[in-house]
Amino acid sequence: MSKIAEAFNNKKAFIPFVTCGDPDLDTTKNILRELQKNGADLIELGIPFSDPTAEGPVIQGANIRALKNGITTDDIFAMVEEIRSEITVPMVFMTYANVIFSYGMDRFFEKCQKIGMDGVILPDVPFEEKSEFDKSAGTYGVDFISMVAPTSEDRIAMIAKEAKGFIYIVSSLGVTGTRTSITTNVKDLVDQIRKVTDVPCAVGFGISTPEQASNMAEISDGAIVGSAIVRIIEQNGKDAPAKVGEFVKNMKSAYKAS
Repeated sequence: MSKIAEAFNNKKAFIPFVTCGDPDLDTTKNILRELQKNGADLIELGIPFSDPTAEGPVIQGANIRALKNGITTDDIFAMVEEIRSEITVPMVFMTYANVIFSYGMDRFFEKCQKIGMDGVILPDVPFEEKSEFDKSAGTYGVDFISMVAPTSEDRIAMIAKEAKGFIYIVSSLGVTGTRTSITTNVKDLVDQIRKVTDVPCAVGFGISTPEQASNMAEISDGAIVGSAIVRIIEQNGKDAPAKVGEFVKNMKSAYKAS
């Protein structure tokens, strides 16, 4: 069983997202410790990029702050390498094609393998253009995580058939950000995926309350929460780790209660 599959084994996975280097890398490390301690089953790490097209204002702001701090991809690799022995849950990078191109594709994935990263999510790489990334990632044992959106329609079966690690279901059209309600028929998307694969699927984009997380986990294999966590970090800076930990604990306990 792959490390990512283990995150979903006999349980609903809670998947938090943080942007590395916001407000600084030491705080990011402390946040990762709190995430694991309070029940994260898999962690998404954002590598900051100057034009994060899938992100709403909250995560865009985190990208800008991290880049202003001079955070580089190498800084993030070094941070992960330093903390990887402590963080035993699987971790995946979320970033953009340009970040990997400019770093060098094989060099990037080789480094991921060396520091123990389990997967990568690239929201700006459509299914039809993924083969080069997928091949390079696979060479180094890194899962290229596929995304399914409400607009994927007749491509869902195609995407799901080739999926590795887990499938990221985009719950809402548009960019990331907290939403008061999720109106997409996520269950229908899950049903379509289930017809062709048993690769786990988790729902992200817009989940910000324990109730939403619990509802999404109930109809899929897990929930992904980003903007709500990044907002706590923005508001609390270096004091954010404990508050993020508390937030995750509440989210995770809603799973158990449902």
